[in-house]
Amino acid sequence: MQDFYWSGANRRADGFLWALQQRRHLLTAVACAALLAACGGSDDGDASAPPPTASQSATATLAVLETTDLHFNVRSYDYFKLAEDKTYGFERTATLIRQARKEFANTLLVDNGDTIQGTALADYEAEVKPIPCSQQLSMYKAMGALSFDAGTLGNHEFNYGLPFLNQVLGGGLNVDGVDAGQKCAGNGYPAVLANVYSSKTQKPLVQPYAVLERTMVAKGSDGKEVKLPIKIGVIGFTTPGIMNWDKRFLEGKVYTEGAVESAQKYLPELRAKGADVVVALLHGGMDGSAYSATMENPGLHLSKVAGIDAMVMGHQHSVFPDLSAKPAYSQAGVDNQAGTVNGVPAVMASSWGKALGVIQLPLQWDGKKWSVVKTGSKSELRNIQNKDAAGSAVFVDADPAIAPLIETQHQAAISYVKTPIGSTDFRMSTLFADVGDPGAIQIVNQAQQAYVANYIESSLPQYANLPVLSVSAPFKSGFQGGKDFTDVAAGPMAIYNAADLYLYPNTVYAVKVNGADVKDWLEAAAQRFNQIDVNKTTEQQLISSFPGYNFDMFTTADMQYEIDVTQPKGSRIKNLSYLGKPIDKAQEFIIATNNYRATSGASFIPKLNGSSTIWASPDANRDVVIEYVRKNPQITRAVNGAAKSWRFAKVTTAGPVIFSSGVDAMSVAQAAALTGVSLSAADDGSGKGMAKYQIDFSK
Repeated sequence: MQDFYWSGANRRADGFLWALQQRRHLLTAVACAALLAACGGSDDGDASAPPPTASQSATATLAVLETTDLHFNVRSYDYFKLAEDKTYGFERTATLIRQARKEFANTLLVDNGDTIQGTALADYEAEVKPIPCSQQLSMYKAMGALSFDAGTLGNHEFNYGLPFLNQVLGGGLNVDGVDAGQKCAGNGYPAVLANVYSSKTQKPLVQPYAVLERTMVAKGSDGKEVKLPIKIGVIGFTTPGIMNWDKRFLEGKVYTEGAVESAQKYLPELRAKGADVVVALLHGGMDGSAYSATMENPGLHLSKVAGIDAMVMGHQHSVFPDLSAKPAYSQAGVDNQAGTVNGVPAVMASSWGKALGVIQLPLQWDGKKWSVVKTGSKSELRNIQNKDAAGSAVFVDADPAIAPLIETQHQAAISYVKTPIGSTDFRMSTLFADVGDPGAIQIVNQAQQAYVANYIESSLPQYANLPVLSVSAPFKSGFQGGKDFTDVAAGPMAIYNAADLYLYPNTVYAVKVNGADVKDWLEAAAQRFNQIDVNKTTEQQLISSFPGYNFDMFTTADMQYEIDVTQPKGSRIKNLSYLGKPIDKAQEFIIATNNYRATSGASFIPKLNGSSTIWASPDANRDVVIEYVRKNPQITRAVNGAAKSWRFAKVTTAGPVIFSSGVDAMSVAQAAALTGVSLSAADDGSGKGMAKYQIDFSK
């Protein structure tokens, strides 16, 4: 069986040959539509299969293959730890893609965005030593080896600005500040995005959809193989949050539309152009709340728009379908067993290349056109990490063709992140940040606070009398498993260590709030914890599903508070004080944070919708931390890692309260003087390389 896009023998990463092949197959498909009898045979000249006739019926299966949120993880490699990590990486997803293409005669390979940002290699190619126009991004070069059919843009595609995006997509973005006529190497596949518009032209920033003309390998009513033409429509959507998160790049240059509104506008066009099948690429997930045009995760609502035959999702770094006992999505209309959302076959393939989404769409040819057989679809995830009969982790082998394609850039990024900038006399870790260790958080807050305070002194004198504080969160807190923690060893510090302290390419923002806002902000952050029943004698999990990267905290002796986890959400912050006195609800503060929280944190407090921002800096939080270490190269526990703003309120529980963290980590808790923490079990049973710990709130 041959793949319906290119035959395996003709797959090449070279962009020029790729373009020629695209054109050849487009013309072939058009010719097939007009001259079915001439195109009925197989590619190798076999004329045994009869040409299709107007009255002949046929069946086929189209396998939609999805990658999403790759975040530039070409290799199974952690640039922050300078070590291989087999739990993720496109080089392993590539193996799954090749396997699927051998299994299915007809495949459609799509990428769902958040592709060009996320690793030190990404930053290196975008900012440290930007790639020339003639060179593809390493991520796109690797994807070229697998010949993607189409893709959409995620929110992180906009992190480096529109001129860079224009370059890496090959040119053509007609928007202010960008050379639309620039012709560059590009990404190598059609990018579609229906709900982001150029303010200059009032037209979509990139094409809203594409109609791909292909040839399907099908089975005729007589049981023999036939080749039939098909038109596949792909349409893309991203989250409108880009207008807040990358406001400095996008304001006045682009605007967004709701995914549902864009779908209702363009799906009729797609069908009118003859699309037999339409696949929606949604860089968003599912949220059970009422629909709005600025909704971040509108999958439940988009699935209801007539004309969508399959939907791939992302952005939330989660999985669908989820066959676990407690699936990530269980809203009305979601069927994890069937793999459908309001009856539409759908997938969400995790993140970082950890899984390949596969939707099998059964198709029926009636002699003139194709239709989707709505019953009989199958949605699944194929993971790069599985377990053998003994319960040990086994990993899909890396595709050997991928690493050599980017080796030069890979090594250049490693050399860059090894640049020394200082030293630390203690292990800076988020292993126990959830239970009070500020060891890897305090220096981030110190860097942000100093940066904002200096700017206010020089450029915003009207705020000079207000206290400047900072909040940050443990961005790596075990969500991905036992290795998903910031963990900088004592000793020399290099750029990669500082980058590990602040994972994301956010920018520093300063907001003005009052004491009442501070309390509400901290109440929202305290959702990190489940409510604990002091009378329960069985084990209770301390940590909720509330993401660790939202657990904002102060790390200064000036601000003190307790978190009472026995109380319901919204009533947990106790004894909040500033400079030793109960906080004045009316007192104003300047808080250093990041662009995401300042503009999209209305769920924390209403003011975090952009309205309280007094300064949107151009500098990344990560770069601010790196520069702070350069200026203060001798990092010590006493000065940079021991200030605890908060502690748990003292209570005695009848049964154990437990949480998970990395293995063999008790020394970290002890060094941080967390006397109430003890090891409960060396393995928490999750299969993620985590240990179980217990916390005694009475100590």
